[in-house]
Amino acid sequence: MAERLYFYTNGEVVRSQTASFEWFAGFAVSQKQKSIASFHDMIRIRGKKPLEISTKSPVPLGVKMSAFNLKLDGITLECVFQSSKVFEHGGPYTDLLEKSPKDAKRDERLRSSGELTGFRYQGMDWALRPTTAFYDYIYYQAIRQTLSEEELKELIEYDAFTDIEFNDRKSRNTQARSAALVCTVYRMNGKLPEMTPEEFLECHKKIVRG
Repeated sequence: MAERLYFYTNGEVVRSQTASFEWFAGFAVSQKQKSIASFHDMIRIRGKKPLEISTKSPVPLGVKMSAFNLKLDGITLECVFQSSKVFEHGGPYTDLLEKSPKDAKRDERLRSSGELTGFRYQGMDWALRPTTAFYDYIYYQAIRQTLSEEELKELIEYDAFTDIEFNDRKSRNTQARSAALVCTVYRMNGKLPEMTPEEFLECHKKIVRG
């Protein structure tokens, strides 16, 4: 058995909840999808319609919404995120923008430069709090650039979001939470409005609760 967080829209806020489900060991996509199916069965029992957001998703929209596939200004979102990190002893390492998403995420400097102190993106410094705000912001911008109106309408058919690789004991940022935020904003406005970083931060404070 395993326990993982999922994120769901609840009116005009995003909340999280833990579900226990059967875990299928192994690195094969087929094994990951068995775990996803088991996870989603438990979420459906609670009256939610879940969507996996990752390259392992059985739904094409969920695959497209992975940070390894989304593009922001023509660059893979995962690379944008990793290249924006500022540490005690280095960063941001902007050369990561030119690497593959996997290589950017695994770059040794991200683990040897001391504690993470913040993010720097397009000349603006972001603090570590509100927690997840920076990641959610660039994810939101990438969704605005990448998804069609038809895909956004498909997205709001779901009200719960998972990322099978996310473990909240090891990290805070997850594309599942970001997707739940995107869904909530779209439902509230009938579109994804353009927002400055300052406007997004105000929105984030009101919406994200888990």
